[in-house]
Amino acid sequence: MEKNSKKPEILLTEAEEVEKVFEKFDINGDHKISLQELGEILKALGSKTGEEELKRIMSELDTDGDGSIDINEFKAFYCGSGDNKELKDAFDLYDKDKNGKISASELYSVLKGLGEKCSLKDCRRMISTVDVDGDGCVNFEEFKKMMSG
Repeated sequence: MEKNSKKPEILLTEAEEVEKVFEKFDINGDHKISLQELGEILKALGSKTGEEELKRIMSELDTDGDGSIDINEFKAFYCGSGDNKELKDAFDLYDKDKNGKISASELYSVLKGLGEKCSLKDCRRMISTVDVDGDGCVNFEEFKKMMSG
């Protein structure tokens, strides 16, 4: 195998990260995210999404119309092929105080709600990797870049 840049390693890590997030959403382990699972995860993230909004989100992500989100549909959304509205909705879930920035403590709160075992220090480190303007937070532009790889 010839020497490559680190890009393939990074892509593999991103693919693994997407799969890990998908597995968190796929509560019953059937390799699909149902409307109920999507609702439960959004509730755990602190979202007060109503049933109609939940159905709208599901219909946008469920591109093949089978009533559930499979890994490929999830990857398409997660990797930024969705529109800015979907990204803004995701950003807003993390931005608990609605100040337009995701702080380390907000990230920690969301990840803890998802059952992730990480420290506030870990969250600060995650944020520092995408924090272009150096303010210690992730704004929407930084979030979009992070989500699009």
